[in-house]
This record gives sequence, structure tokens and C-alpha cells, in this order.
Amino acid sequence: MRHGRLSLAAQTFLLQLVVLALVVIAGVGLAVVEERHNRDEATRQQVTAVAVSLAQAPSTVAALDTPDPSPRLQPVTERIRHATGLDFIVVMAPDRTRYTHTNPALIGALFSGNIDRALDGATFTELYPGSLGPSIRAVTPIRDGDRIIGLVAAGVTRAKIGDQVGAQLPLILGVSAIALVLAALGSLLLSRRLRRQTRGLAPDELRTMYEHHDAVLHSMHEGLLVFEPGGTRARVVNDEARRLLDLSAGTVDRVDLPVSLQRMGAGLVRDEMHVTDSRILLVNQDTVAWGGRDTGSVLTIRDHTELREVLGELDSVRGFAESLRAQAHESANRLHTVVTMVELGRYREAVDFATAELRLSQALIDRLLTSVGDPALAALLLGKVNQAGERGIELTITADTALDSTAPLSAHEAVTLVGNLIDNALDATGGGPVSWVEVTVRHDDSMLFVRVADSGPGMSGETFARAAERGYSTKVDHQGLGLALVHRVVSRYGGEIGTDEYPESAVTVRIPRVDR
Repeated sequence: MRHGRLSLAAQTFLLQLVVLALVVIAGVGLAVVEERHNRDEATRQQVTAVAVSLAQAPSTVAALDTPDPSPRLQPVTERIRHATGLDFIVVMAPDRTRYTHTNPALIGALFSGNIDRALDGATFTELYPGSLGPSIRAVTPIRDGDRIIGLVAAGVTRAKIGDQVGAQLPLILGVSAIALVLAALGSLLLSRRLRRQTRGLAPDELRTMYEHHDAVLHSMHEGLLVFEPGGTRARVVNDEARRLLDLSAGTVDRVDLPVSLQRMGAGLVRDEMHVTDSRILLVNQDTVAWGGRDTGSVLTIRDHTELREVLGELDSVRGFAESLRAQAHESANRLHTVVTMVELGRYREAVDFATAELRLSQALIDRLLTSVGDPALAALLLGKVNQAGERGIELTITADTALDSTAPLSAHEAVTLVGNLIDNALDATGGGPVSWVEVTVRHDDSMLFVRVADSGPGMSGETFARAAERGYSTKVDHQGLGLALVHRVVSRYGGEIGTDEYPESAVTVRIPRVDR
């Protein structure tokens, strides 16, 4: 509770208490009414049974045949009255004259109740304000053969019935109090659980939080997935996450994510690169705990596709710059050598020395510019030759390398595909004394054919398949995106990629030359 406002749990608890109190009060009232009704019904049955039994007793009929029935009937009716708990038993003549009564002073006086139906031979009960106060009474005829010779009236006052109901009231109230206490305890436990689940927030705070939560989820430019404990099902998936991961509407399970994200698990992840068929994603994941209890994990995704493409181009430019720097350094050395040879008068040797490397380099340049129609790809190949030379690796562009364009790939996609394959091959050679890389790029039977072989140990089919997913690398200082990027380009155009270990390590790519 904050700012004087009751939390949702507190409001719920108070409302439940009020409702429970009203229910208990109504229950007590209904119980009292039901108990009174049951007592009235039981009294009617009791007084009827007593009156009928007394009326049918032979001693009662015999006493009425005497001139003065009272001395014989009064002791009997009083014993029966005390034994049954009735308030009065009156035996009377058909003219209402009393032969017996609880109050002996009223013997001989006229009975004040209704007797017409009894005189007609019926037994009935009624509520009547008699000489002892309002009572439930039963009246039945006394027969001598077919002749009605008298009447019996037996009853219990309403005051006594009220006392009986009052005697049960403590029990009713006790049971009700116990029920109220148990219900209140249950409500308290429910309130405490609700307080934990709502973090003690008030309803307006919960509403505001939900509105802000919903607004943030739909407006943020990062993909967000919140997984339940165990990391199997996502409780929250925002619009950007569905767009970046190509997820359909509805619930999202871990198995619906790209393969590399499925295998990531639910632990802590920091700035991990994942490659899908269409994007390069930067992924972070944090576990969430509340009160020492695991409440799930939060996965955030940022699209780094364009950034990685720019970084790839930057790496290429950096490589070109390093090659130019090395060439400038080497050219300076050669120039000093040529100048010294001229100063020594060795003119012919100076010319031969100066033009020997130039002829070899120019021949390669002329061949690539003639056979490779895309200047960016030709420049990439020339740069990689120089880069490999710096590392002591022989990089050969095969004689059958020839293509008029990079179609169906764009120039950028062709540079990404070929550049990464060559970089992986250069790294795979290990820089040993006999290290080489051989590159072939050509159009073959309406296919774009790329083959990069090297002197390295090669990769098994299983290892190569892992490299197609995300971030697999045999080098600790790499994120392993090279082959994943290659696979992304190949998959985008419906191509094929494979690896060989024998007779030499090689990666082969075939992409159909058709429009997307």
C-alpha cells in the first residue's frame, strides 16, 4: 500500500470480510427461522399424538360415563402433561365445559378455543391465544361408538417454543462464528497470495502499470520475449520479436524459435550473435528472480544485419588498406635495391629485378579483370592474394575462374560469400610451412559455382552443419559468423553448400542462376 491507497489484496480481503459477515448474519437468521419452523412442526405432531392417544384411551371414555369425570381425569392428564412437556391438556364436554386443566381453578369453566371441526369428527391443530397465552394446540373428539361424548385439547405455548429455539441459539451462533473465523482465515491466506502476486500494488497502480507495459512493448525497437520458469513457453512476445524471428500470432514456445536460439538454454547470455535465414541478430538473455525464486528469463533481440554488412565491408577495406601498406613497404625495399644496383652500374640486372614482380602481378590483374566481370569481386580476389602472401600462404585463383556477373547474387552478397569462404580457408591452413588456398568462381550449367580448397584438415559433415547455425568457431577470438553468413546467402537463393575432406579440404557452393 502506497500513498494511502489500499492494495488490491487489502481491498479484496476487506470486501470478502464484509461479504462473509453478511452471509453469516443471513445464515444465522435463516437458521433461526428454520429452527422455529421445525419446532412448530414438531410441536404440532407431538400435541396431536398426545391428544389422539388420550382420546382413544378406554379409561378416558369410562371416566366420561361417570357423573363427575374430573377427579378421575385430572391426575392422569397432569401426569401425561409432565411426562410429555406439554403446557396444558384439557378434557371437555361437547358443550366446552372443562373437566381438566393445568390451572385447577379453571375446571368447570368453558374452553375458549375452536372445537367445531372436532365436533364434526375431525382432528386439527391451530395457533390460538388461550388462557395461558398464544399456543399451538390440537383438538380431537372422544368417541363412544359412533357418538362423540367429549373432546381433548393438548397444547404448548409459543413462549415455551421460543425458549426451546433460544436454547439452540448459542449452538447456531457458535457454529456460525467458527465458520466466519475459518472463512476469514481462508480469505486472509488468499489475500496474502494475491499480495505476493500483485506485489502489493493498488488497482489503479496495476492498471497504470499494464498500460505502460503494453505501450512499451509495442513501441520499443528491440525484440523482447519473456519466458516462464524452465524457459519453454514465452509469456510475453512483442511485435518486434515476431518480426525479427518471423513468428506467427499466438503462443510462442522455445521450439518455435530458430534452431540456434532453441539450443541456447535459459542461462545468462551477453551480446551473442545469431544468424537466421534473413537476419543477423544480437541476443542478450537475463534470468529474473523475485524473493530468491526463479520467475523466468528475458530475451532481447536487436537486428544487426545492416551493421554487420557494413562491418564486413569495413573489414574488406581494412584488408585492402593493409595490403596496400604491405605493398608500399615492399615497393620501397625494391626501389632502394633498384637504386643501389643503378649506382653500382648494374643497369640490366636492375631492370630485370624491377620488372619481374611487376609482370607477375600485372598478369594476375589482367586475367582477373578479363575473366571476372564484377570489379568488386575482382578487387576482393586480388586483395586476398596479397593478404595471403603476407601470411605466408599461397593463394591461387584457378585458370577456369570466369564469370560475366555475380548474378543471381548482388555484388555485395558475392563479396560476403567468397570473402568469408576465403577467410575461413586462410585460417584453416594453420600457417604451416606448406600452406595454400585455391579459389574457383565460375558459371557452370546455369549455376554460380564457388569452390574454395585449402591445405587444412577440413571439417566433418556434423561440424560443418553446426557452423551453419550460429556462432560456431574453432577460434576463441572469433564469433563464428563467417560460415553462418555464407549459409544465409546460399539459403536465400535456394542454393547448395557442401564440404569435402578428401582428397583435400574444400567447400563447394552452387546457386541456381534464376531470378528470386
